[in-house]
Amino acid sequence: MARTSRSGIRNPSGASALNWLALDNTGASIIATAQVLMQAEQVVRKILPPVLAHSCRVASMDRQCLTLAVPAAAHATRLRQLQPTILNALARHGWDLNRIEIRVQAGLMANASRNPPREVQPLGRKALDCFADLQKKVEPGPLADAISRLLSHHGR
Repeated sequence: MARTSRSGIRNPSGASALNWLALDNTGASIIATAQVLMQAEQVVRKILPPVLAHSCRVASMDRQCLTLAVPAAAHATRLRQLQPTILNALARHGWDLNRIEIRVQAGLMANASRNPPREVQPLGRKALDCFADLQKKVEPGPLADAISRLLSHHGR
């Protein structure tokens, strides 16, 4: 069934907003820009540590400058350290960029999940054996208690 909009244009009920946007030059330009930004964000996220990748967004790309948005100054500091790595990765994927701007946007993660992905690697048998040996050599106290909790958490 077809619908008629207020402007008198008939739209099939299955037409998506993206299809509708693509019909207009301005809309097509917006879609193309969004796709480029999403592709750049995928490349950037692959290089970053998981917690940082979860909170970093590609905000814009203008001339030879990429703008990244992060929720806090600590994220911005870490990104500044990784700028050469990010630029090299983007260059390998065909982007000719020579500068990265980082913007702190406090409300950036308000709608995202509160729990970023964790990079967890379980301890192997050899590591657990080493902690068990260490536990025998450590005097009673906070360190010994922490080692005991670690071993009990891992089923020892």
